[in-house]
Amino acid sequence: MLLSSIIGRQGHRVLSAATGIEAVAMFETERPQLVLMDAMMPIMDGFEAARRIKKMSGESLVPIIFLTSLTEGEALAYCLEAGGDDFISKPYNPVVLAAKINAMNRLRLLQETVLQQRDQIARHHEYLLHEQRVAKAVFDQVAHSGCLNASNIRYLQSPYALFNGDLMLAAYTPAGQMHVLLGDFTGHGLPAAVGAMPLAEVFYGMTAKGYGLPEILREMNAKLKRILPVDMFCCATLLCVNTRQQQVEVWSGGLPEGYLLRGRTGEFTPLASHHLPLGVLSVETFDTRTEVHPLAPGDRIFLLSDGVLDTANSADDLFGVQRLREVLALNREPELLIQEILQALNDFGGKARDDVSMLEITADEAAIPVPPPLIYSDSGASSPLDWSASFELRASTLRRFNPLPYIVQLLLEVHGLRARSGALHSVLAELYSNALEHGVLGLDSSLKHDATGFASYYQQRADGLAELQSGFVRVHVSVEPTEQGGRLIIRVEDSGQGFDAQKVLMTPPSVDSLYGRGVRLVCELGEQARWSADGRVACVEFSWDGVS
Repeated sequence: MLLSSIIGRQGHRVLSAATGIEAVAMFETERPQLVLMDAMMPIMDGFEAARRIKKMSGESLVPIIFLTSLTEGEALAYCLEAGGDDFISKPYNPVVLAAKINAMNRLRLLQETVLQQRDQIARHHEYLLHEQRVAKAVFDQVAHSGCLNASNIRYLQSPYALFNGDLMLAAYTPAGQMHVLLGDFTGHGLPAAVGAMPLAEVFYGMTAKGYGLPEILREMNAKLKRILPVDMFCCATLLCVNTRQQQVEVWSGGLPEGYLLRGRTGEFTPLASHHLPLGVLSVETFDTRTEVHPLAPGDRIFLLSDGVLDTANSADDLFGVQRLREVLALNREPELLIQEILQALNDFGGKARDDVSMLEITADEAAIPVPPPLIYSDSGASSPLDWSASFELRASTLRRFNPLPYIVQLLLEVHGLRARSGALHSVLAELYSNALEHGVLGLDSSLKHDATGFASYYQQRADGLAELQSGFVRVHVSVEPTEQGGRLIIRVEDSGQGFDAQKVLMTPPSVDSLYGRGVRLVCELGEQARWSADGRVACVEFSWDGVS
């Protein structure tokens, strides 16, 4: 009664219980904010009652102050071990009692604030995770809409965060080549993927239209430079894998060096990065120069993000390039390479600091797809038929412009040609490439007799284009109706010295040859392919049945 009177005069509402059992029952129904508990009570002592009250209070802090006449240290410590937060020895001082009640109330309010903030943070975190899951689902639909599931591609993505800052894209060109991109945006999670959607949009859209790596790179860099803040960019490697011509074109900016793994010898050639990342340089200073390497059947291209090399062990040592090269040298089963690298990382005791991505592409001509027929909404009744167009491309244009996507898109307005889009792309690409490289630039394809000559050929090509001051390539297309349907005539002329086309066609193809395939490919895909006597003019026909 005395204690209740003192506490009541201090402004508190007081509930009284005579035993520990009454105290537990009262706490369950009334849920008081603070408990003053006598250690020695009948039926159930204060220690057991304190333990039960603490259990019922859960995460909420309900301070328990023991009122005790115990004076021994062990006995007082037992009060705290039983769940008490403080104790007051009898007889108690009203001033000290008030001070301790107020102190415990401050702790209770602090605990409530902490719990409220924790719950608020948890709700906000769940909201952010939900947003990222939605964004990731949308992005996965876009990013994986290409051919990452092709039979000659193996890859691994181990995200450091829910939304991987690493980006993998793969798609076929209309001519059956494969474009592959591995990118690594600065940072992790959703901010790191801000540029991923527009990058994927440019990659897939321009690849589908038949653009080459320089045009795609130029547009991707310009778009990222325009939309990303200055502290964000994308390290990337972009490949064009051409199994028909047995070559791979590579551009790399900022990523660790990739590797060209030779299937016959087991040797590997580093594919070093020679450029700055995408989104750093202006349009005027951005460098789109690529490297071209011969690619024999069974060869593989292996790409990785810096998360692999930067994996650290308990001693803070990095996995590094040397350990990776040891795994590459010991690999004997190509399909197990990625698993062997993962095993090496585990044996190293490494812990990833960044997104870990690995990508492997095998040169396999069987993986070249048969392009599905294009689906158009128009009936074809208004398709243009009986027309012609001519283009003359001179030096300043030849240095930096690829006219093929524009010409092909124009031809695909003809309904009857749409089913031949893949062959059109391939034939036009070969004719234009021959006219530019052998005609205007005067390059000798026999340079490509081995890997060293291959590199020399494409270095001369790049140097020749950079210094080009004269010359032309003329492309003339003519569409005319026939009784059965229609016919397309493609004529490509160049300003070069020409060549002996019949001699090339009469020469038996060599299995190991790295050149001389283009002319035969044109003959296989086109109809009535022919060259002028001096080889400066090539003419190829396509025909189709049905009214267009």
